[in-house]
Amino acid sequence: MTGTSTQRMPKISLRGVKKRFGPKVVLDGVDLDVDDGESMVIIGGSGTGKSVLIKCILGILTPDEGSIKVGGVEATRLRGKERQAFLEKFGMLFQGAALFDSLPVWENVCFGLLAEKRIRRKEARDLAVEILRQVGLEADVANLSPAELSGGMQKRVGLARAIAAKPEIIFFDEPTTGLDPIMADVINSLIVDCVQDLGSTTITITHDMASVRKIADKVGMLYKGKMIWTGPKSEIDSSGNEYVDQFIHGRAEGPIHMDILKL
Repeated sequence: MTGTSTQRMPKISLRGVKKRFGPKVVLDGVDLDVDDGESMVIIGGSGTGKSVLIKCILGILTPDEGSIKVGGVEATRLRGKERQAFLEKFGMLFQGAALFDSLPVWENVCFGLLAEKRIRRKEARDLAVEILRQVGLEADVANLSPAELSGGMQKRVGLARAIAAKPEIIFFDEPTTGLDPIMADVINSLIVDCVQDLGSTTITITHDMASVRKIADKVGMLYKGKMIWTGPKSEIDSSGNEYVDQFIHGRAEGPIHMDILKL
């Protein structure tokens, strides 16, 4: 009797994804697989298409070509109620936290749940307090306005909002931008703990190598619209890719610098 092996289907799978804005090609045939429960971190310089890639997965932008499958479902074809149900799978920590200034912290945390009428207001406040504790904030923070919070506290509230609905997939957009190194490490540790508790699949976009080394299972580098290297975090220092090597060590000299000089 011979045994059979089954290959797990990726949670997120991109094939040949292209996106351009007028003459500018931003994504030029991106291929990427992210397994269920995996933490994928995408690195690359400013303007390399990292945010556009996430927006294409979410359906905020429609790719010009290619396939984007989430849980085996072709996401680019979803419309109406199917698309709404699809979006409920996701949570997101935006760059700069992107909190609503007119709402208290607890309403920010449960904004999505309240907007979709999945929870009553009294229950929402209690849930928000519980989630705020998970990210290291006391109950009295729930009634404050975002303007009363430090940058690090705002990031924690943004993280609380991202995990409030226990999403299957979470995106982190430059989660440590604007924070000092100690607070950045606090946020990275909270991300690791919260994601492990939820078992979520995550994609993080960042240029902060401390974040990469803290939260990644796998790393991919996006350059000139293509995913030029992907691999386990443990292999990033021996990738054999001169672009990756230059980027992770922050060297001015190298192929990226030469390309910039040609522009």
